[in-house]
Amino acid sequence: MALTLVQNIALGDSATSQLTSSVCEPTTAANERQLFMTGNWFASSSTNAGANWTLVDPFTKFPASAGGFCCDQVVLYNPAHRIWIWLLQYVQGSNGQNLFRLAISREATFGNWYWWDFTPSGVNSAWTNNWFDYPDMACTNANLFVTFNMFNANDQWQRAVVFRFPLATLAAGTSLGYRFWATTSNGSIRLTRGAVGTMYMGSHNSASQIRVLQWPDSAAGITWKDVNVRAWSGGAYSAPGPGGVNWLGRVDSRITGAWVGAGTIGFMWSANRDGSHPLPYIRVARMKESNKALIDEPDIWSRTSGWAYPAASSNEQGEVGFTAFYGGGTRHPGHVVGVKTATGWSTALSATSSHGPPNQAWGDYLSCVRHHASPAQWVASGYTLQGGTARRNIEPRYVRFRL
Repeated sequence: MALTLVQNIALGDSATSQLTSSVCEPTTAANERQLFMTGNWFASSSTNAGANWTLVDPFTKFPASAGGFCCDQVVLYNPAHRIWIWLLQYVQGSNGQNLFRLAISREATFGNWYWWDFTPSGVNSAWTNNWFDYPDMACTNANLFVTFNMFNANDQWQRAVVFRFPLATLAAGTSLGYRFWATTSNGSIRLTRGAVGTMYMGSHNSASQIRVLQWPDSAAGITWKDVNVRAWSGGAYSAPGPGGVNWLGRVDSRITGAWVGAGTIGFMWSANRDGSHPLPYIRVARMKESNKALIDEPDIWSRTSGWAYPAASSNEQGEVGFTAFYGGGTRHPGHVVGVKTATGWSTALSATSSHGPPNQAWGDYLSCVRHHASPAQWVASGYTLQGGTARRNIEPRYVRFRL
C-alpha cells in the first residue's frame, strides 16, 4: 500500500522570523484546524489547518526567567483534556542552573498560555549548579511524562530525570503536584508515543542492549527490563553529499524514536556503518509489550545514502509511522516520512535540500505524533535547506501523512 502525503507545508520567513538553525530540532502537533510547530529558535501556530502561520516568539511570549529562553522545545496536543502543552528550555542563570517551563493553552482559547517553571534545585535541593537539557515529552491516558538529561556547571552529565504530571491538573490550571524519578545509569531516556495506561521508555545500556523502563499510571515508580538486540556500531558518522559535505557531523546513537501500539513496543536510533550497512542507517528493535521479548529488527537502510534522526509514533490502529532524514552520495539531506507495512517500510520524500550544511551540523531530533482529528494518520516535523546555506535558508516543514 502506498503512503500518501495529506499535507506537506513549508514554513516561510514570516512564520519563523528566520529564527532557524541547521540544528533545527522541530516538533509539531495538530488538533483539527489548530496547528503548532516549534524549533530552534522559533514557534509558529495556525488556526486554519496550515493555510497561514503566525510567529509565536519564544523569546518574548513569556516573562524572562533564569538566563532567558535558550533553545530546545517540544509541543503536544492532548485531545482528552483539550489542551496544548508547550515545553521550553531556558539558559542557565547566575546561580548556574536553568529551568524548563511547562505552558498550557486550552483549545477554546488557543494562544493564551499559563505555565509552571521547574528548576533543578526546586525539584531536589541537592541538584545545585545543575541544568536541564535535551527534553522529551509524551502522554498516557492520565499523565504527561517529561524527560531531561542533567549536567553540572562543567557540562558533565550527571543524571537523567523522568517527571510525571497529572493531565487533569494541567488542564485545570490548579496547584500542580507531580512525581519524578532520576537515574545515573542511563541517559537520554526516550518516551513512547501511543502509550495508554503505562508509559514505556528506552535507553541504551550498551551497543547490544536496551533498558526498557515502564511507569504505569497506577504505580508510584519505575521498573525496567533489559532487552538484548543485535550489536550495532557508533563512532564518527559520515555520509558526505554533493561537494563532500558531511551532514552527519554531530549525530550520535541516542534513541530518538519510540512508540507502543497493537501490543508492540518499538525503538529507533541512528547507527553507524558496519559490514552489512555501507552507510549510517536507522536501527529498529520491536518487542512484545507483554513480556519485552524481541520480535524483530526491521532496520531502515540504503546502499547509496545515509539515514538518521528518526522519530516515530503509533496511530489509532497501532501501526507505526516515522519521520527521518536521508542524504549523502548524490543527495543533499532530505526529509522523509514512512510507515511500517506487512512487507517492509513504505516511505515518501517531503523535500530535498538544495544545499548541505557547511558546518556539518544537522539534527538533533524530530517529532512524529498521531493526528488527533484523524487518528489513523500522523503529523511529522522536518526541514531542509532551500536556496542557500544561511539560517534564513532553513525551511521547516509540517507533514501530515497516511497509508
